[in-house]
Amino acid sequence: MKSTLKAIAAACALAPACFATLAHAADAALVRRGAYLAKVGDCTACHTVSNGKPFAGGFKMLTPMGAIYSTNITPDPDTGIGHYSEADFARAMREGVAKDGHNLYPAMPYPSYVKTTDSDIHALYTYFMNGVAPVRQPNRESDIKWPMNMRWPLKFWNMVFLDKGVYQDKSGKDVAWNRGAYLIQGLGHCGSCHTPRGIAFQEKALDESGSAYLSGGPVDNWFASNLTGDHNVGLGRWSEADITQFLKTGANQHASAFGGMTSVINNSSQAMTDADLGAMSRYLKSLPAAGGNGRAPYSYDPKPTKVSLTRPANDAGARVYTTYCMHCHGADGRGFAPLLAPLAGNPNVLQSSSLSLINVTLNGTEDIVLDGIPAPFPMPNYASVLDDQQIADVLSFIRAGWNNGAPAVTADEVAKLRKDTHAAR
Repeated sequence: MKSTLKAIAAACALAPACFATLAHAADAALVRRGAYLAKVGDCTACHTVSNGKPFAGGFKMLTPMGAIYSTNITPDPDTGIGHYSEADFARAMREGVAKDGHNLYPAMPYPSYVKTTDSDIHALYTYFMNGVAPVRQPNRESDIKWPMNMRWPLKFWNMVFLDKGVYQDKSGKDVAWNRGAYLIQGLGHCGSCHTPRGIAFQEKALDESGSAYLSGGPVDNWFASNLTGDHNVGLGRWSEADITQFLKTGANQHASAFGGMTSVINNSSQAMTDADLGAMSRYLKSLPAAGGNGRAPYSYDPKPTKVSLTRPANDAGARVYTTYCMHCHGADGRGFAPLLAPLAGNPNVLQSSSLSLINVTLNGTEDIVLDGIPAPFPMPNYASVLDDQQIADVLSFIRAGWNNGAPAVTADEVAKLRKDTHAAR
């Protein structure tokens, strides 16, 4: 072995180009690692618009104060981050401060990215500077009106709500658990959507030490699912394999992806290694129950619903269900998982908030695209087919059916979300 190494060293000494080749290979490996980490962070979801150039920005994000637009993070020197040093890049990632000193809105999940290690920051910087094509595309100003568009108050927001510091492994936890915690809390920024926010738009908890962490919350007219161990509305009935399958494919025996999670599956989690997905699943399964609906553990009971479906004339919701829903989701409510989502016992059906159910009925779902192939049977939209009362009736029927026991939906709730999502009748 030593003689082989000496021979290689001698050859390289005689041929300086050998060192350049080895350096280039190392850089290429670092770019590949950075590209993988950008997938983990799902940078595409916010910084690439439909049919737009990769990472050129312009994606519209809604906030209580008005819409903001993601920025160009290509290495273009004039409109992107081409002039950023690695220190500038790290500061933007971890502190939400741009090169020119202005504060970024916390829609950029720097409260999560702050936990990213130096080596991962370095790989990401190398990728964005060397593996991404520069695009000249000016950034778009937000729609937030003065004085609410002033950025300086964000300095005080950061002082109160930004917990600085790279993730530190927890003692007493194994390698997989700590890896999963690092990915979930850091680059994966799962809490940005799945943790409820306070009055100042701050996440109510940033890790498992807070009881609100990953207990679900409203975001962009959807309800981001509860990821804690709650039996009814969380992952209490899911195995680690179930979670891994969902992250890899967007569906399992319990539920299917919708809303922003579709983008996560398409652009991020399906590209992750089995080891990383397994680590994330390990961490999620360790979280205690939180944010539940206060009911006894769900148990399947088809009998009352079966009676209603045999006499749909007596139930407005049953009439809509038998006409539009039953051929996919079944009379038993169990669907044909993972191709067609079950409704009986589905955590999103049992959830107190009906946001996601109304939205997915009005607007359907985007295609899950696995390895470039759209998955079959996406949820169609019914905004132009069913009126507000019909949607309220069928969702109330589903939420009561098969022992789901969730609250009814009103036509006013449907009408509001139809207006908010511009779902035309």
